[in-house]
Amino acid sequence: MAQTIALPDSKAARVRLKEIIAKRSFGLGEVTLASGRKSHFYFNLKPTMLDPEGAALLAQLTLAALASEKLDAIGGLEMGAVPISGAVAALSWISGAPLPNFFVRKKPKEHGAKLLVEGLTKGENLSGKTVAIVEDVTTTGESALKAAQAAQESGAKVSLVLTIVDRQEGATETFSKAGLRFHALFTADEFLNR
Repeated sequence: MAQTIALPDSKAARVRLKEIIAKRSFGLGEVTLASGRKSHFYFNLKPTMLDPEGAALLAQLTLAALASEKLDAIGGLEMGAVPISGAVAALSWISGAPLPNFFVRKKPKEHGAKLLVEGLTKGENLSGKTVAIVEDVTTTGESALKAAQAAQESGAKVSLVLTIVDRQEGATETFSKAGLRFHALFTADEFLNR
């Protein structure tokens, strides 16, 4: 029979999630980023986001960070936002305050409903809804900005862009220029300066 596990307080959850990210998702060595830029370190958060404990802690800290936002939904660009928003949706349901989610495709499907924004029921849209955009790792902010713009073009008000890790390479400036609030659970410096 499955054992029920209580989530730790936010401070302990943050410490533990940082340990999981450091072990499963952070590395040193030259890599080419999605932007084409070279870097001497990387974050691949998928091993953390798809780990049961990592997903639960990530959902807990994301919900805590969004608690004061009065949101109708959360979402983000495929692929990085999908595990985050899915875990958050599940935990929000368990906690009694369901928070629906959606994701934005990089380009509309060429078959079926040909949707750019996925996860909404037939006839539902984001018009008039207040949403947060979530992302796993943010470098310049351009990927999350695409998701925010797609949500806005669908009629949503974007309250906040939330990332798990900010690489601190221009995202703050990108979102400021776009008039969007930005928050990171962790910064690259926290892993580089250990």
